[in-house]
Amino acid sequence: MLLMIGTTEIIIIALIILLLFGGSQIPKLMKGIGKGVKSYKDGLNGIDDEEVDDKKKDRKDD
Repeated sequence: MLLMIGTTEIIIIALIILLLFGGSQIPKLMKGIGKGVKSYKDGLNGIDDEEVDDKKKDRKDD
């Protein structure tokens, strides 16, 4: 159901966000969302790096 969002729905959602937050607050909101996404991706990369380090350590122990 969520995949069936069309152009009209996106425009309506954008207008509602504009009304709720105002024009001056939207850049701050987007910046916050961007930082959150970057932090999430960095966290995932950190987990991957730890798994690789653990595997290398296990191989050295053998």
